[in-house]
Amino acid sequence: MGRKLAREETMKLLFQMEMNNDYSDDIVELYIDENEFTHDEEEYIRDAVETIKINLNDIDESIQKYIKGWKIHRLAKVDLSVLRIAVYELTYRKDIPMEVTINEAIEICKKYSTDESSKFINGVLGSFVRKKDE
Repeated sequence: MGRKLAREETMKLLFQMEMNNDYSDDIVELYIDENEFTHDEEEYIRDAVETIKINLNDIDESIQKYIKGWKIHRLAKVDLSVLRIAVYELTYRKDIPMEVTINEAIEICKKYSTDESSKFINGVLGSFVRKKDE
């Protein structure tokens, strides 16, 4: 399953970290130890979580710019986690096509959140990409 599974598992881990307000390395290690991942999946999860943790303020500021009428702390935690992963990929991963990132974010939302959330995520990421390209 590869990167698709790695994105979903990263979302679950970020969701757990956000819910418990615990972004420690111990949580990441425990999560990885309790699950079976391929080398590539584990590498993606570790890189994504570490990069997001290091750049959390910048990533959240980027998200905040495009969630008109919302405050970031009011977003559903699943949606917030998905947005953080997508902004991470769009900003820090040049090896992943923009279309793939957006499509995967929408698919994860459809699976773990609501249809309305997937539309919201699509709009936020579309605005983010358009502004980034200017």
